[in-house]
Amino acid sequence: MTVRKGNRLGISIQEHMAINVCPGPIRPIRQISAYFPRGDGEGGGGASKCLLSPLLPGAAGGGGSLSAMSSMDTSIEIDSCDSDDNTSLGTLEFDLLYEKATSSLHCTVLRAKGLKPMDFNGLADPYVKLHLLPGACKANKLKTKIVRNTLNPVWNETLTYCGITEEDMYRKTLRVSVCDEDKLTHNEFIGESRVALRRVKPDQTKHFNICLEHPPPLPSPTAMSTALRGISCYLREFLPPNARGGLCVGVKRCAHLAAMDVNGFSDPYVKTYLKPDVQKKSKHKTAVIKKTLNPEFNEEFFYEISFTELASKTLEVTVWDYDLGKSNDFIGGVSFGCHSQGDALQHWIDCLKNKGQKVERWHTLTNELPGSTVQE
Repeated sequence: MTVRKGNRLGISIQEHMAINVCPGPIRPIRQISAYFPRGDGEGGGGASKCLLSPLLPGAAGGGGSLSAMSSMDTSIEIDSCDSDDNTSLGTLEFDLLYEKATSSLHCTVLRAKGLKPMDFNGLADPYVKLHLLPGACKANKLKTKIVRNTLNPVWNETLTYCGITEEDMYRKTLRVSVCDEDKLTHNEFIGESRVALRRVKPDQTKHFNICLEHPPPLPSPTAMSTALRGISCYLREFLPPNARGGLCVGVKRCAHLAAMDVNGFSDPYVKTYLKPDVQKKSKHKTAVIKKTLNPEFNEEFFYEISFTELASKTLEVTVWDYDLGKSNDFIGGVSFGCHSQGDALQHWIDCLKNKGQKVERWHTLTNELPGSTVQE
């Protein structure tokens, strides 16, 4: 269709409504006239009261709009759903209640509407997962039942966190995510929302009706600041009974690891090597902790070696992400020895000086280990 310059193209109301059509709820585009009062002959005094305030249905003049808005329940929060990216994922409705006397946080998951189809039949098998951030790991995950073959599931299910302090309510965030169960393959992510718990007042139920969103973009491991990734470990050089001596290596925990999987988490484990390792017998490995960026290991390994030999060795501690059926991903590492630098060198020297004493430090993980080739 060709439109000549100067000609005004007329748009029908049906075409106007179709501009904002999407798989989720269809909402008309607000017009500028909705933000100004209609001239009903009541003078200009009432008009000035409702500027930049959309008129509500059933409101008489500008004053009715203002009073209707002021009477709305402030405990109900409805996030804007005008974005096509948001409405295509669906909406979720839930309540939050923090009971100060019992230190418990209750999340009542009510319903979802207009979810994104995930299965071949054009439907989904949705369920809701809760995580407390920071520290989103398997230990603090709560999950609803699964509702089969629907895009508008109703749960009416209450999930409760116990032992939540007022400090937790101030600094933690609740991540509410909707997923689709798939028995043949892995479960699929639909959308999520994050609520700062400080928005919830003690002993007052707060209602949320929000649009699901895509998870925030995750920086690549190479671009992510290495200062965020760290590991806590300790070294102890001692003489056990009936042995020639050795080095005890303890791996306690990691924090803020890079997310290596599509679900926004990793399946981390730690490996240690004492190099040079001519006979390839110095590797030790922790258990794999699933779906977390802040794993707790609390494992200890022992190398039987004399003090003289230990002085010429280098201890490598590396963190990996486990992947089933393909090569594992390197997250970061730290090396201890006479050729190390900074805190790692000081940790090694303190270990050799203080025989029999546990010397614990927190170390930043790096993408490259000096003078070494990272091996799986």
